[in-house]
Amino acid sequence: MASGDYTRGEMDVEAQESMYGAFMKAGAWGAIITLLVLAYSTFTLSMGMNWLVALVISAGGGIAAGLFMGFGGAWVATIIALSALALFVQLLITLGQMVF
Repeated sequence: MASGDYTRGEMDVEAQESMYGAFMKAGAWGAIITLLVLAYSTFTLSMGMNWLVALVISAGGGIAAGLFMGFGGAWVATIIALSALALFVQLLITLGQMVF
């Protein structure tokens, strides 16, 4: 880039702004999911709460937090999918306990 091609203050920064916004949203999603995993782990391992009750509390809190922050339907679908994954893993654990 030659020194005469650049004019201060005239650069199009729309792509950078959208990338920064997407990065911040992904960071917020990751932070809340991490907090939900820690909450679920704390409820089940430290407090001795039933895993299903802890899952419902964590998923409900996650949906509420996501809607409060304006994440929309994709957030709700993600929380439901993660809850279904947790149910599947618990089913595998239960079946594994029955075998051994």
